[in-house]
Amino acid sequence: MTQTFTAQMAMSRAGVWRVYVVVGGMPQWPEHCWARTAPVPTPLERVQGLKSLGFEVLPDAEWEWIEYSEVPDDPSSRVCLLAAVSVRRMEVAL
Repeated sequence: MTQTFTAQMAMSRAGVWRVYVVVGGMPQWPEHCWARTAPVPTPLERVQGLKSLGFEVLPDAEWEWIEYSEVPDDPSSRVCLLAAVSVRRMEVAL
């Protein structure tokens, strides 16, 4: 059975978009950044970013977006966006 992981995409503290894969037991998760704040990376750019990390989106998986407040319980706080999708390691052709 193929092991699956969660890839997440959000705006970094530095103000650029980044996609990373949550991999347990690793001190630092694989990460790809785009040197821009806008526009949001396209689905093709996300696929390419994940590919550069050695991962691919699972068949039929879709990106899911949530929003949350930077400061919980403060309605005037900046809204942050987080996207997630299920991924797997890419198969290496022999």
